[in-house]
Amino acid sequence: MKIEIWSDVVCPFCYIGKRRLEKAIGEMGLENEVELIWKSFLLDPQAPAETSGSSLEYLSRKKGWSMEQTLEMTDRVTGIAAEEGLVFNMQDTKHANTLQAHRLIQLAKEKRLANEMEERLFKAYFTEGKNIGDLEVLKALGAEVGIEESVLQHFLAEKDAFRDKVEADLYEGRQIGVTAVPFFVIDEKYAISGAQPTELFMKALSDCQKV
Repeated sequence: MKIEIWSDVVCPFCYIGKRRLEKAIGEMGLENEVELIWKSFLLDPQAPAETSGSSLEYLSRKKGWSMEQTLEMTDRVTGIAAEEGLVFNMQDTKHANTLQAHRLIQLAKEKRLANEMEERLFKAYFTEGKNIGDLEVLKALGAEVGIEESVLQHFLAEKDAFRDKVEADLYEGRQIGVTAVPFFVIDEKYAISGAQPTELFMKALSDCQKV
């Protein structure tokens, strides 16, 4: 069974959705039967290459919310994440362009380490407050999941490496109507938008098995 997932690593509900899908797969004993295929999506393609302050400040400006409103919203999201066993330190998150992170995920795909890379990037951003727009940070994270030093050095040197694969995912997403993430496509038959409850993922997986 193939599950394609359009996602961005600064999207809190993408991390929550990942965990709920994994729980569904585990509950159904499908760990060896499901292939997760991660697809690039840029929530803010116009974000500057260099980090531009905290994510909370950016969100406040973008939405026109007061900082109090922003904190109330992020506290709710943090609570939802905690129910899935995730630790969100939203006050530490750094607003950054995620293009470089998606290039790294595309590299990890070639090494069959995409799921591990997604998880590490989510944790780096939401839990550890790392700047995932920084190439040296990305290099270290790539090494942690098992990508060879020489490969990562090439990744750093070639600024456009894997960018074509990112663009291909973005184009494919537009073609099938992906306007928000997470977005899941199961065996090219079922589409699920959003971080739906684990039970819904289980039903979709079960229905797909019957087809």
